[in-house]
Amino acid sequence: MEVLEKLFRKKRKFVIGLMSGTSADGVDAVLLSVTGSGIDTQYRQLAFATYPYPKNFKRLLLKNSDAKTARLDDIVRLNFLVAKFFAQSARSIARRAGKRLTEIDLIGSHGQTIHHLPIYKEMFGKRVRGTLQIGHPSAIAKMTGIVTVGDFRIGDIAVGGTGAPLVPYFDYLMFRLQKHNRALLNIGGISNITLLPANCSLQDVLAFDTGPGNIVIDGLMMKLYGRPFDKNGDIASKGSILPTLLHWMAKHRYLQTKPPKSTGREVFGEVFINELLHRGRGEKRENLIATATEFTPLCVYLNYIRFIRKKLKIDEFLVSGGGVHNTFLMNSLQRYFTEIKIKTTDQLGVHADAKEAICFAILANETIAGNPANIPGATGASRSTVLGSICLP
Repeated sequence: MEVLEKLFRKKRKFVIGLMSGTSADGVDAVLLSVTGSGIDTQYRQLAFATYPYPKNFKRLLLKNSDAKTARLDDIVRLNFLVAKFFAQSARSIARRAGKRLTEIDLIGSHGQTIHHLPIYKEMFGKRVRGTLQIGHPSAIAKMTGIVTVGDFRIGDIAVGGTGAPLVPYFDYLMFRLQKHNRALLNIGGISNITLLPANCSLQDVLAFDTGPGNIVIDGLMMKLYGRPFDKNGDIASKGSILPTLLHWMAKHRYLQTKPPKSTGREVFGEVFINELLHRGRGEKRENLIATATEFTPLCVYLNYIRFIRKKLKIDEFLVSGGGVHNTFLMNSLQRYFTEIKIKTTDQLGVHADAKEAICFAILANETIAGNPANIPGATGASRSTVLGSICLP
């Protein structure tokens, strides 16, 4: 406990954030210098990098993210293998910043989600939701010798939330404005949006997953081109949108569901992609990619007009995540939101690719400070609560 008391009292901390999202391409690692907590939080980014997973690892991971093909023995081993990759990434980012590992005070790790079940199911007289992130924080702590906070989603689910999205707390700390309404969209494997009304409190924040980000595009690219993603949206830019197929996609039940809500690979993964290919059989490959890419901003817009527009007029729209590099996607998003200038968080000094990793470094700092960091308006939780499991080295 002396370790935690010392950490709690430390004015400036070197904190590593580790994140691997639905795309499961590798580990995003960031090192921050952090002072304060809550609304007094300030940070400076010292280093950021993405460390790709080894070749063929993603295939094994996705196999064990699907209930039809998962093996319990694989999942048990993957839990420790992913921890090794995360610990290695922590060592690498410290070295990249010119820091010794012994100088790092704290790690915040999201882990690697392999299954997320935000919909209640009745089991033995109980209503149960669940989520599973592998790469256990206790293993990371032991492998690095650094206090590690992880399993952030569990606490929110335990108090009635969906466990996601968790980024809105960071958005509130860093991006709220006194006189303007701001929207922040993160386009990773899944897209999530945060709405920050002018001069808002935590209770005013609204956030939810809008639907797929890159997950459908990436899945199609691998099946049709043998490539992990559509670099810069080049393939989509050569194609034409297929109206009938897009109309089918736009009728998806998730887009009819009111917030709070969250989603993942279980909804927009292999089954959805295979159905899309079945319905689009005979069409040109580039047209399928263009249509799938168009679906991501369309989901954002449909959610906006159904659940946001009557409550809040957006003054500023900031985008982060891997999707910002897809020119076709970003142009489509701007086309849907014609009256609002679409910007990236880079323009405010927050690296668009690093944002989620930064978030989990900040969430770890909040856990050590004892501050609740979920937002009931975003997850549907019955109350605010401190998130994460603290694991000692």
